[in-house]
Parts: sequence; C-alpha cells; structure tokens
Amino acid sequence: MRSLLTGVIISLGLLSLPAQAQQAVSDAQITAMVEALRQAAPKTGSANDGLYSEWQVKPETLKGWSRTCLKKELTPAEFENSPATARQIVSCITRRELNKQFAATKNNETAAVRGVACWWMTGNYTGCNSGFTAAYVQKVVGFYQQQRSKPAASTQR
Repeated sequence: MRSLLTGVIISLGLLSLPAQAQQAVSDAQITAMVEALRQAAPKTGSANDGLYSEWQVKPETLKGWSRTCLKKELTPAEFENSPATARQIVSCITRRELNKQFAATKNNETAAVRGVACWWMTGNYTGCNSGFTAAYVQKVVGFYQQQRSKPAASTQR
C-alpha cells in the first residue's frame, strides 16, 4: 500500500514538470512590456492618423483584440476615450503574445520581447533586423529593460 501511494505521488509530481518548465509570464513582465510598447509607439504628429490610444492601434486590429479580450467589439472612439480599457486590452494581448514568445525562445526574455515588439509592428515575430522596424524593436527592448529595473509599484503610469 505504501509503495502504491509513493508511486501515485511521484507520478503526480512528474505530471507537473512540463507545466513548470513552461513558466507563465509574470504580471511585472506584462506591465513592463505594455509600458515599453506605449513609450515606443510611433509619434506621427497628426491627431487624425488613423491610430488609436497611446499604443497607436489600428481600428481593424482593435476589433479582433477587443472581441478576444472583452468578448465584445469596441469602437476606436471607445478605445481611445478609455485609457484603462485600452491598457486592459493591450495587457491581454501582450500576455498572450509574450507567453507564445517565451515558449518559442525557451524562456529567453530578451528574445521574447524582441519577438513581441516585431509582431506588434509587423504581424510577424521575425524580420525586424533593419530600418525602421529594427529601430522600433530596439526602443521597445530598451524601454522594457528600464521598466524591469524599476520597483514593481512604479511601473504603471
């Protein structure tokens, strides 16, 4: 009986190993990434540039993201006029994408951040090695690292 119980305990312990190997992204990492994306958002200099909120999101992108994260579609005006809702949606999508990239990069934080930054700008996780997209990705990485070096309470605006 004792060996049977020991076997069950060991089996249950082994079942949890894959979950531990694939760590979930922390709230602090999400907060840092969301803030880095906000800080690096291109400044177009035009109020009517077709991009919304401090994260400069396209309307067609917003529709899918709001359906995914809020289970309802927001208008660009609703997104633009509610910074808290915008942050909530951006955080939701960032969590999804950062988790994907942590898995793809075997938990390499910098590579994961680079992948998400590239995806944010282009829709692809790779290919941001030159020009504007490379500069953007580098800005995001720099802002992310600044955010990660701050105490947790000061990372939100």
